Amino acid sequence: MPTHEITLKAAFLYWLKLGFISFGGPAGQIALMHTELVEKRRWISETRFLHALNYCMLLPGPEATQLAIYIGWLMHKTRGGIMAGLLFVLPGFLILILLSWIYIAFGDNTVVQALMNGIKPAVVAIVLAAAWRIAQRTLKTGVLIAVALAAFVAIAWLHLPFPLVIIAAACTGLIFRKFCNTAQSAHRQTKHQHLPAIIGDDTPTPEHARFSWLKLLITLGVGILFAVAVWLLLALSFGLLHPLTDMASFFTKAAMLSFGGAYAVLPYMVQAAVEQYHWLSTTQMMDGLALGETTPGPLIMIVAFVGFIGGWSHAFLGADHLLLAAGLGASVACFFTFLPSFIFILAGGPLVESSRNNLHLNAPLNAISAAVVGVIVSLAWMFASHVFFKDAATLDIQAIVLTALAGIAVFKFKLSTVKLLAACALAGYTLSLLA
Repeated sequence: MPTHEITLKAAFLYWLKLGFISFGGPAGQIALMHTELVEKRRWISETRFLHALNYCMLLPGPEATQLAIYIGWLMHKTRGGIMAGLLFVLPGFLILILLSWIYIAFGDNTVVQALMNGIKPAVVAIVLAAAWRIAQRTLKTGVLIAVALAAFVAIAWLHLPFPLVIIAAACTGLIFRKFCNTAQSAHRQTKHQHLPAIIGDDTPTPEHARFSWLKLLITLGVGILFAVAVWLLLALSFGLLHPLTDMASFFTKAAMLSFGGAYAVLPYMVQAAVEQYHWLSTTQMMDGLALGETTPGPLIMIVAFVGFIGGWSHAFLGADHLLLAAGLGASVACFFTFLPSFIFILAGGPLVESSRNNLHLNAPLNAISAAVVGVIVSLAWMFASHVFFKDAATLDIQAIVLTALAGIAVFKFKLSTVKLLAACALAGYTLSLLA
């Protein structure tokens, strides 16, 4: 496999850039990676990209982050996966720490809210556009289209749990596997649409990506021991009944339950962080979500805000070290939220690579990918229902108009995510001055 054509430096610069521009939630982030890695740079073929994406959709945790780790691992082994994952989340983490400090220290969120009034409509358009792009590449058969529609209804109207929808999609793929296997058609279309990729459909699996049970058990063992060691360090340093130790335990559980992205796990997080541990108030939690929407990286990064406010409010290092306590809280929350994603990919990646040509595995994975298209659209639906109404009975005409204009900019003029968010943020702020 000619991975030497993708230098570690080139990969480092790309993942760093992605970390700063990855707005728009998982759908937008996946679309950004597809555009750059599949269409422009040709580092990986579309078939292999979608196969990796299907696996990441199965896992709890932020799927876009996991996809970045997977592709980084495939290109440059374990160091590449760790580098890709860290660079994908680090810029958003640092920016959110800065915004959290401004929020808690000055208490003036007026400007942020004004910017959010412009950004939220843009995000609706971005998510819908990204879902459309992924649907065009995923929904190749009538059965897959039906799976996507059923997933949308199940999530948006019936409010079924995400894991149940995924299991149903996988079963559909097994039953109708002849109608859910798109590997051959995708392979042919990729050859006609693009130049050969460095990691192509026919590229042999590299040595580090070949599956073995011993490698799987060793990787899992190392990852679990690492997590346990950090938790024990916190427990020995601060005690079992301490905010940092509680954060380590809680965010590990939250990471394992976060099927369907950040929105799916938010109710659980609010219940625990606000009602059980009293790290922050409900109002602060909602403000944290707003701040999280303005930063690049996965939306689940709002755990950094929760940890920051929890550390600051509990002042467990004393009144003179509030910022240090807040920083520790944010770091612990993020570490235990994202560590499982690294373990899942580095341990399970070889198993996924070994299943690339397996019809019995490809069909349910394709059905899962189709279901996720419906789930993404349902999230856009839910987001729009909040953005388009000032209250239960009053439409927000300004938000609707901004969403329509953002949609035109994305679908017709192909405006980039960064430029669109900047323009809509400026529009939101300008309109607030005129109000």
